[in-house]
Amino acid sequence: MITMDTLMKKNLLHIIFGIMIVIQMSSSSTIFAGATGDLEEQVMDTMVEAGTENHLAYDHSRRINELGSMEDDAWQMVGKKGNQFVVNDQPFYLNGFNTYWLMVFAADQSTRVKVTDLFKQASSVGLTVCRTWAFNDGQWRALQKSPSVYDEEVFKALDFVVSEAKKYKIRLILSLTNNWDAYGGKAQYVKWGKAAGLNVTSGDDFFSDQTLRSYYKAHVKTVLNRVNTLTNITYKDDPTIFAWELMNEPRCTSDPTGNKLQSWIQEMAVYVKSMDPKHLVEIGSEGFYGPSTPGRVQLNPNTYAQQVGTDFIRNHQVLGVDFASVHIYADSWISQSISDAHLQFTKSWMDAHIEDAEKDLGMPVVFAEFGVSSRDPGYNLSFRNTLLNTVYKTQLDSTKKGGSGAGSLLWQLFPEGTENMDDGYAIVLSKSPSTSHIISLHSSRLGIFNSRCSWKCNWGCKKKPALETFLYHDDL
Repeated sequence: MITMDTLMKKNLLHIIFGIMIVIQMSSSSTIFAGATGDLEEQVMDTMVEAGTENHLAYDHSRRINELGSMEDDAWQMVGKKGNQFVVNDQPFYLNGFNTYWLMVFAADQSTRVKVTDLFKQASSVGLTVCRTWAFNDGQWRALQKSPSVYDEEVFKALDFVVSEAKKYKIRLILSLTNNWDAYGGKAQYVKWGKAAGLNVTSGDDFFSDQTLRSYYKAHVKTVLNRVNTLTNITYKDDPTIFAWELMNEPRCTSDPTGNKLQSWIQEMAVYVKSMDPKHLVEIGSEGFYGPSTPGRVQLNPNTYAQQVGTDFIRNHQVLGVDFASVHIYADSWISQSISDAHLQFTKSWMDAHIEDAEKDLGMPVVFAEFGVSSRDPGYNLSFRNTLLNTVYKTQLDSTKKGGSGAGSLLWQLFPEGTENMDDGYAIVLSKSPSTSHIISLHSSRLGIFNSRCSWKCNWGCKKKPALETFLYHDDL
């Protein structure tokens, strides 16, 4: 039932857009001079509040974005300015997801359609970035069968993933190897090293052995210089790729000082950038604090986290790293049983890393994995939705202030018929309308911010450029 309050909000929203259009048509730059900041806050609050009952604001801004992206030359690289992502000098706040197995599914014609289904469903709720694997080392349906030896059919499957993502205006974060054994990762590189006669004994030798480093660099070179067989665009020139991720959740437990992993990050970040200066680069870290910031280690979820060889601040000060990555798994880091402590940790973990990214790193931060497992004791759908809302609200609080909180990627989104891959964290939108609504609503709110001008305000407002005016561009 539509209430009077709802109708008033809808009418107010229509009036606001009418005012915006009229103001844009005016040639005067003195209208509302000195009062724009207050008006802006009222406009934004009204638009976000109204978004809880209808998606007009998001649909409107999305229509603008879609019209602007019809031409290929409008599909530009994502860059960054200070602590914000930008596309065509416009702010870009991302709402995204993880689905790591896309390449493997695309390699089989019987399951390839699931890749299309996923992108279609993700796009329908406003998700804009997907993180997935650009590796499968030496295992079933391997991309890299042995060092520098590739299965062309699997590579064509990755081509399809990239091509299909562009069709649905979804950008990709492509991870280049794994800390864990799944899909090969550093353990497989060590196996290859042993087979070649190297004196390597543990997975952590991946970070220090020069031959294993050369294997990894050769893989990076091959992927970045791959010419997509469907689009004829070289990966390193393709704006569909949002960023390169050096490794999924790197850890080096054999060296708690962090020096061994730090050296590897320094070499590989510069190597990727030297070959591809156009794309953004991130590490793939979980965000654990280390020896360089003893005053922050108490923020870690447990004492073990500071002994795994990672060091959030130090790692992200490396030349070539463009933005920070953080993961959030209270149910595996703190306790498996669901409790409000998980929500409290999630917010404090995010707040701490947003603050670090702003004050110490001067870069955006993306919460690249977060979720809760349906296999946890006490799990229920209501808690999952509350967790999503906690993450989204914390990010939005930063976004409103022009802060470093630049986006989040839920773990993980599945289309129907792929439940056999479910690790407990899968979200199937068609089976979770309440969760789908939360995701869509967050996209609506970010859509408002993404639609705002970034040119310098001449009305006297004192906010950061990305948040200085409520007007859309002149192509409205």
